[in-house]
Amino acid sequence: MSLKGFHIVFVSVSLMLFAFFILWGFVLAAEKGTLATAIGFTGIAGVLIMPVYGVYFLRKARRLHL
Repeated sequence: MSLKGFHIVFVSVSLMLFAFFILWGFVLAAEKGTLATAIGFTGIAGVLIMPVYGVYFLRKARRLHL
Protein backbone atom coordinates (compact mmCIF):
# COMPACT_ATOMS: atom_id res chain seq x y z
CA MET A 1 0.00 0.00 0.00
CA SER A 2 1.33 3.42 -0.89
CA LEU A 3 1.83 6.22 1.59
CA LYS A 4 -1.06 8.13 0.04
CA GLY A 5 -3.36 5.11 0.27
CA PHE A 6 -2.36 4.48 3.87
CA HIS A 7 -3.18 8.05 4.84
CA ILE A 8 -6.58 7.93 3.16
CA VAL A 9 -7.41 4.76 5.13
CA PHE A 10 -5.91 6.23 8.32
CA VAL A 11 -7.96 9.42 8.12
CA SER A 12 -11.14 7.50 7.29
CA VAL A 13 -10.76 5.04 10.17
CA SER A 14 -9.81 7.85 12.55
CA LEU A 15 -12.91 9.81 11.60
CA MET A 16 -15.10 6.77 12.32
CA LEU A 17 -13.36 6.28 15.67
CA PHE A 18 -13.86 9.92 16.66
CA ALA A 19 -17.51 9.75 15.57
CA PHE A 20 -17.91 6.73 17.85
CA PHE A 21 -16.29 8.71 20.68
CA ILE A 22 -18.94 11.40 20.21
CA LEU A 23 -21.73 8.84 20.14
CA TRP A 24 -20.43 6.98 23.18
CA GLY A 25 -19.52 10.07 25.19
CA PHE A 26 -22.86 11.83 24.80
CA VAL A 27 -25.39 9.05 24.09
CA LEU A 28 -24.27 5.53 24.96
CA ALA A 29 -22.26 6.00 28.15
CA ALA A 30 -23.83 4.14 31.05
CA GLU A 31 -22.69 6.81 33.49
CA LYS A 32 -22.67 10.43 32.35
CA GLY A 33 -19.57 11.55 34.22
CA THR A 34 -16.65 13.80 33.53
CA LEU A 35 -14.72 11.10 31.66
CA ALA A 36 -17.59 10.39 29.24
CA THR A 37 -17.98 14.10 28.54
CA ALA A 38 -14.23 14.50 27.99
CA ILE A 39 -14.23 11.59 25.54
CA GLY A 40 -17.18 13.18 23.72
CA PHE A 41 -15.38 16.49 23.37
CA THR A 42 -12.22 14.68 22.25
CA GLY A 43 -14.33 13.11 19.52
CA ILE A 44 -15.60 16.51 18.43
CA ALA A 45 -12.04 17.84 18.25
CA GLY A 46 -10.94 14.82 16.23
CA VAL A 47 -13.84 15.07 13.79
CA LEU A 48 -12.91 18.69 13.17
CA ILE A 49 -9.13 18.20 12.93
CA MET A 50 -8.80 14.96 10.92
CA PRO A 51 -10.33 16.29 7.67
CA VAL A 52 -8.02 19.30 7.88
CA TYR A 53 -5.06 16.94 8.23
CA GLY A 54 -6.34 14.81 5.33
CA VAL A 55 -6.63 17.78 2.98
CA TYR A 56 -3.21 19.05 4.09
CA PHE A 57 -1.61 15.68 3.37
CA LEU A 58 -3.31 15.24 -0.01
CA ARG A 59 -2.16 18.68 -1.15
CA LYS A 60 1.38 17.95 -0.01
CA ALA A 61 1.33 14.51 -1.66
CA ARG A 62 0.10 16.02 -4.91
CA ARG A 63 2.86 18.63 -4.78
CA LEU A 64 5.50 15.92 -4.14
CA HIS A 65 3.95 13.57 -6.74
CA LEU A 66 3.38 10.70 -4.28
